[in-house]
Amino acid sequence: MRALAGLLLALALGPAAAGGRPVAQPPADAAIAQSNAALVRQAFAAWREGRGSLFDLLHEDVEWVVAGTSPVSGRYGSRQAFLEQAVAPIGARLATPIAPEVRQVLAQGDAVVVLWDGVATRRDGGTYRNSYAWHLVFEDGRIVRATAFLDTWALQRLMED
Repeated sequence: MRALAGLLLALALGPAAAGGRPVAQPPADAAIAQSNAALVRQAFAAWREGRGSLFDLLHEDVEWVVAGTSPVSGRYGSRQAFLEQAVAPIGARLATPIAPEVRQVLAQGDAVVVLWDGVATRRDGGTYRNSYAWHLVFEDGRIVRATAFLDTWALQRLMED
């Protein structure tokens, strides 16, 4: 997971992470990055408190990719498809919602990378734990593209039981 986090950070930071000279963000990009990062932090806080989730920020035509080879891995071309075909099957296996714990939020321009851990109680009484790295692209305060990296083995075990 650390290697993945490093790769995502390098992608988010661009040439500076690859050993090149740091490139200062224009003021407008910095303001957009701060705004998008704040939206992500607020959405995760609401999720943790049971008042909503990050999915409330999804554009209707979001393109969400779940990386890997889990039962819900793939490309979803709308908010509805993603919620029905990926989120709902996971939720159906859980007795409690996933409680997120954000570890880090990185933002540059319209992109935000959030590293977080989640824990929930499974319907069989066991515990579901996973770690996630989500790359989110915003337009006008809405997520229009996302790629989710996670422990697909943990998700596979949840979906099989």
